Amino acid sequence: MSYLAASLDNWLNLSMLRLVVGVADHGSLSASARAANVAQSNASRSIRTMERRLGYALLRRSTRGSTLTQEGVLTVEWAREILDAVDRFGAGAEALSHRGDEELTIGTSMTIAEHLLPAWIGLFRARHSQVTTKLRVMNSAQVIEEVSSGAVTLGFVETPDVPPPLSATAVWTDQLVAVVNEAHPWARPDRPLDVQSLAVTPLVEREEGSGTRAFLDRLVGNHRPPPLLELNSNSAICQAVIEGIGPAVLSRLAVQSYLRSGLLIEVPISGRDLDRTLRALWTDSAALSIAARDFLEIARTGSKNSKPRPAQ
Repeated sequence: MSYLAASLDNWLNLSMLRLVVGVADHGSLSASARAANVAQSNASRSIRTMERRLGYALLRRSTRGSTLTQEGVLTVEWAREILDAVDRFGAGAEALSHRGDEELTIGTSMTIAEHLLPAWIGLFRARHSQVTTKLRVMNSAQVIEEVSSGAVTLGFVETPDVPPPLSATAVWTDQLVAVVNEAHPWARPDRPLDVQSLAVTPLVEREEGSGTRAFLDRLVGNHRPPPLLELNSNSAICQAVIEGIGPAVLSRLAVQSYLRSGLLIEVPISGRDLDRTLRALWTDSAALSIAARDFLEIARTGSKNSKPRPAQ
């Protein structure tokens, strides 16, 4: 980690990031300050502090106002990712804290909980502030059990194996990605891997019952070799791959930040489509509340904070 990255904790705050993003969204520093309910002098001081600490100019100042520099435009895009993550954290933490009057209990697999549900919950809470969104995170097999027993109202799963008694609807089209570290023999973008090689190679995988593992079994056959290592979180698997323990196959949602940073390398797969459908589950359509129906619609169509790939 660089000295600058390590020192950010000592001075950078979310208010600074919201101000600089506000310049892009509202057209000027003064408009950004008004939107944030901050005095313009304080806003200007915060931006100058950021510039001094970062070592480059964020704004191009003139008598006609302030506009973003090229470096400022790039910094805004990075800041948006941080603020989006904070918003997802807030929505997810609120769901786990079980606040509200009416209650909607949701069971979800890990990948959906990490990357999709916070945006859905945020939009749902804006429409139904009086409803508690009680969130339970588990693997897909456990979600199916909880929905079947009535312990949760709605379930969201990655597995293709949904028992017939349950009602289901597609909410997202996901893609699995094979990943390795840069030293692995598969890290050759000019040499695609065939599915048969994937089928006979031990991988770093999620535990039994995970939707990703079930989908991979369905894709290449369930007579695959035992995993090199079983872990119960996507981030732990990514770290194991980075450290060279072996390859893995995970949702693109779970690995996209590692791919962008170069910590993981995507292995192209030939001869087989790795797209999969993520689904919402429930037991009885007639028993769903208005709030539950609205949450389903939000999940099915996506939200302003997410970029859905509609299920076909």
